[in-house]
Amino acid sequence: MALQSMTGFARAAADRDGTAISWEVRSVNGRGLDVRLRFPPGFERLELPAKQAVQRKFSRGNVQATLVVNRQQGLAQPVVNEAFLRDVAGLAKRLQEQFGCTPASADGLLSLRGVLDIPDTVEDEEGREALDAVIMTAFDNVLADLEAARLAEGRQLAGLLEDHVATIEKFTRNAEADPSREPAAIRERIAMQVALLIDSAKGFDDQRLHTEAAILATRADIREEIDRLKSHVATARQLLEKGGAVGRKLDFLAQEFNRESNTLCSKSNATSVTAIGLELKAVVDQFREQVQNLE
Repeated sequence: MALQSMTGFARAAADRDGTAISWEVRSVNGRGLDVRLRFPPGFERLELPAKQAVQRKFSRGNVQATLVVNRQQGLAQPVVNEAFLRDVAGLAKRLQEQFGCTPASADGLLSLRGVLDIPDTVEDEEGREALDAVIMTAFDNVLADLEAARLAEGRQLAGLLEDHVATIEKFTRNAEADPSREPAAIRERIAMQVALLIDSAKGFDDQRLHTEAAILATRADIREEIDRLKSHVATARQLLEKGGAVGRKLDFLAQEFNRESNTLCSKSNATSVTAIGLELKAVVDQFREQVQNLE
């Protein structure tokens, strides 16, 4: 299963008996799945099925969808020219008062040209259902296009993340192979630190001295950090290979990478290992930044 970005954009259009339909959908990063829909008046009935369609397709991202419907004249609601109607009704009343004409009826006034625009046809239940079906089919199409856009960006992100993981592995191996980690080098540094302890605290007994030496040796050992970094590298590659909605897991892994690189720097007593740790932290930050875009 391929990786998918949370960012993308798509448009789709359709037509039914002269009624133009268009969808515009965009998606950006989000902690979960947040769906926001905008419908023209009278189409709010489609909100639930549209939201469910998004939920079936995606698991994360802020998704915004806008529907535009341009109806043909025949499907429009009847429109009354109220200003013209008032003028005509006023004229009819004056004629009645001045000349005794028969009072104007509502039917007569509405039948005058220009007062009422009567649609050629009125949409019935069957017509509404057919239009809704076309709208939702267009929505399915635009969601498929959005998914394709998110997958395309996901493929690019996968390449970047694989490169970052390879770099993390390289720095981990460099730290592991650093000459400062040779047993002789470690013994020499510990011996120097123990000598400083003896010089600064003449009252140390042998037991206390052994304890302090053991603490120094433990602090100087970055074996556990290196092993955990290697394990995290393997896990990251498994997740990238697995694909799908692994963004949260990779984000957690990025935090673990950062924790181990921080510990490596803090335990380092050699400038060469510290330099490697700083390089490691930089690439981990890049890794985590890119992971934020994944579903």
